[in-house]
Amino acid sequence: MSPSPRIAFLASPAPEAQQALETLTALHGRHAPDEAEVLCALGGDGFMLHTLHRHGSQGKPVYGMKLGTVGFLMNQYRADGLLERIANAEPAKLRPLEMHALTESGATIASLAYNEVSLLRQTRQAAHLRIDLNGQTRLDELICDGVLTATPAGSTAYNFSAHGPILPLGSHTIALTPIAPFRPRRWRGAILRADTEVRFQVLDPYKRPVSVTADSHEVRDVLEVTIRESQDRTVTLLFDPEHNLEERILSEQFVV
Repeated sequence: MSPSPRIAFLASPAPEAQQALETLTALHGRHAPDEAEVLCALGGDGFMLHTLHRHGSQGKPVYGMKLGTVGFLMNQYRADGLLERIANAEPAKLRPLEMHALTESGATIASLAYNEVSLLRQTRQAAHLRIDLNGQTRLDELICDGVLTATPAGSTAYNFSAHGPILPLGSHTIALTPIAPFRPRRWRGAILRADTEVRFQVLDPYKRPVSVTADSHEVRDVLEVTIRESQDRTVTLLFDPEHNLEERILSEQFVV
């Protein structure tokens, strides 16, 4: 990367992010994402995920600054010293999950998830699910509000709120976590190798409909969902050395 890289600034609609966009483009110029060397996302974690989904296929590093509610994937916002911060930033490579969902209409819908893929009941009726790992049934029936599969980067988000484990970055694992399980009562989920193929079969889709969400992309009335780690897609996030992602994930395990 050059000492003065071309930066594409992308901002959420929040007033603070829009103000920062004006300030930073006045200092560093305005470049389109496909012309830039670095993408700079201004907002919260939701906007960072939006940026990764929209521009991640370009393979360009993303440096985020927090101008939103949640900023686990972001650096602190400062208008000064941005070039030096980017030059000294530590990279964190993330590999998303690939989700393929078969719906009642017969359509197969694919999406990526950098945080998690979650299956949730659509009505007051609990979901009835079967779980297969690499083609072998591991749980004949899970009765629950839902279940999710999370990446290490996403393990501190919805997964942790559902009492799932926090996974170290670079551990090559994913978390399988039930949401309000009724049966089996004592099953608390599993930590799986990242290359595991996870398949959920909806056992009673008409009486107990289920939706699936890959980050923010929702698909309703699913019959079957298959999840595996992507083999050909990675994104690189840049973090200030004093607040790198690996340290943040470790620190989350000691918050009381």
